Amino acid sequence: MTIASIPISPFEGFGIKNEAKEASREAIHEAIDGWIDEVIEMKKGAGLGGITEEIFKKRQEMMGKIVEQIVVELFSDELNRETMVCPNCGRVLNRRDIHERTVETMIGEITLRRPYFYCTSCKKGFHPLDDALILSDTVKQWDMQKAGASVAAELPYNKAQAIFEELTGLSMSDHAMHDTVGDLCEEVDVLDIAPSAEEIEEKVRTVGEGKKWRPIMVLTIDGALVPTRPDEAKGKGRGRKKVRAKRAKWEGEWREEKGFRFYLVDGARIEHVLCWHQVQSSEELKECLRKVKEAGLIPERDVRLCVVGDGARWIWKAIKEIFPDAIQVLDYYHASEHIYKAAEVIYDNSEEAQEWVEATITRLFVGEIEEVVDDLGKMKAHNEEVQNEIDSLLHYLKENKDRMNYKHVKKGGYPIGSGGIESSNKTVCHTRLKRSGAWWYAEKANQMLALRCAKYNGTFQRLFLQYMQRVLQKKDT
Repeated sequence: MTIASIPISPFEGFGIKNEAKEASREAIHEAIDGWIDEVIEMKKGAGLGGITEEIFKKRQEMMGKIVEQIVVELFSDELNRETMVCPNCGRVLNRRDIHERTVETMIGEITLRRPYFYCTSCKKGFHPLDDALILSDTVKQWDMQKAGASVAAELPYNKAQAIFEELTGLSMSDHAMHDTVGDLCEEVDVLDIAPSAEEIEEKVRTVGEGKKWRPIMVLTIDGALVPTRPDEAKGKGRGRKKVRAKRAKWEGEWREEKGFRFYLVDGARIEHVLCWHQVQSSEELKECLRKVKEAGLIPERDVRLCVVGDGARWIWKAIKEIFPDAIQVLDYYHASEHIYKAAEVIYDNSEEAQEWVEATITRLFVGEIEEVVDDLGKMKAHNEEVQNEIDSLLHYLKENKDRMNYKHVKKGGYPIGSGGIESSNKTVCHTRLKRSGAWWYAEKANQMLALRCAKYNGTFQRLFLQYMQRVLQKKDT
């Protein structure tokens, strides 16, 4: 079974036998009539709220019966199948028995009675109807898994469970949601959650429409701290899981997730393109950027690419290797922080320090980087600590001076701050991972980050289809 063979409609492409159709439709109509009569009898004198509440409670039972009848109508051949060919050895197999299976979907429980076949040569059993219906091996079917993962991406698992049940009337445990997210995002990489090259090109065309110059695309890179727990926290303990965290015997560690974001500048607003965040090393992030580059996702000929980052050397080394033609901009606010830090050491008087800081960052803003460096080099230090601070700031400014031409950058319409990645850090990482009392194993944190990136990038549907593809392929092997 492959994604390509999954019909757009659950029932598309299957034959309908007239005799089964007439019987099943009659059964459905009778069930609906009885259901309506029951609601009316129970809710005489009730307002609209009481009626809808009762229907909400009963809809799962009713809809489940309707689906069961539709399955009978659409899949009568599979339900009445007497023989099948073993997909492994090619032997013709006779039906052994009828097995009943109840599955849970977003419209409620559905009970299926399907023929069972067994190959004595391969020592393997088969339910052809399961394949025809593209069923998940788990009780929770694909639509429930998708909805559960979507809610869990926004809320802690226990709250996601409660909200899911409140809004749908269906039960999906926090453990089931946790396992679904893990299976969905296992070994996912940046290309799995990135929009396609065609989707990105369409955004570029839309933003650039009617404009004289090519649109500006910005790449920003930064990190954020994530609360993690060590692998040693795993161990045997009481509970439904065989392996649970021993809370009293481990200490959490704040580890850095590194991420990047591409976005387009569209006047006073920005148009998000792609983000990727993981608890990873700088080398791993660089390789992810290289994958994006080599996959042809960034239409460099159609945009003016600009990179905004802090003073970390590895960032600019990576950019030089991967996007050598991009305009490089040192985050103005990061540079200002260095100026403030130096002023605290250089000046004893807070008023003098404030005046110097304001004058210096203003001069940087209007493009006087050379003058700032010259004046800083002429400053007289009254002790070794001050001299060291002056030397450190000088080194920082000289190393980044080609990235600090803020006057020219602003004139060209480019950003000088890294607010784009700060927003991405907050939206993707902070609002989900930095919850009170939350400590994540690194691999689980990365799975959640991948899921949230997919939702932020608008590729969650594609990610879920890829997950279905993996599961169905494993089933076929």
